[in-house]
Amino acid sequence: MKLYDYWRSSASYRLRIALGLAELEWESVLVDLTTGAQTTPEHLAVNPQGLVPALEIDGQMLTQSLAILEYLDETRELGFLPKDALGRHRVRALSYAVAMEIHPVCNLRVARHAVQASDGAITMQGWMQHFIAPGLAAVEEMLDGGDFCYGDVVTMADICLMPQIYNADRWEVDLTPMPKIRRIAENLSEIPAFAAAHPDRSPR
Repeated sequence: MKLYDYWRSSASYRLRIALGLAELEWESVLVDLTTGAQTTPEHLAVNPQGLVPALEIDGQMLTQSLAILEYLDETRELGFLPKDALGRHRVRALSYAVAMEIHPVCNLRVARHAVQASDGAITMQGWMQHFIAPGLAAVEEMLDGGDFCYGDVVTMADICLMPQIYNADRWEVDLTPMPKIRRIAENLSEIPAFAAAHPDRSPR
């Protein structure tokens, strides 16, 4: 099993968490986004989108982190999604609020383009704070206030939230007004798979 990975990639971070929760062993293949390694012919042969992560598993090459999370859940019975339809909707809604609303606009290539196109009038930190803060504030309102994002077990929503909290901390987003998110983050940080997946623990 090979994970094509970059240590600060939120999407890759999600998969490192998931693979750890599944107690699977994998080889990490570094794709350095800061040097453009994702655009090389070698990586484009792995993932034509020129993105990370990509996961080689079960004789297949899988891309798109949320689709991979659901594949792992279905093939390894990991419980990332509840069994009832409403529960699955709630977890997906929370996951998408992070992975499809906050993350894309805060992607490194998007933020860099904004900074360059504005001739520096927009700063990287200003851009990130502008989108991460209200995005997470909305997630805060969507949460019930328990120990995890949904129910009393780790779900796909928690796997999506934790990397975004890392980004919020990195860009000095004030999470003080978000007690539910801070409570969940504290609980998740104590789970070995989450701790091991943290960018500070990843080879680079």
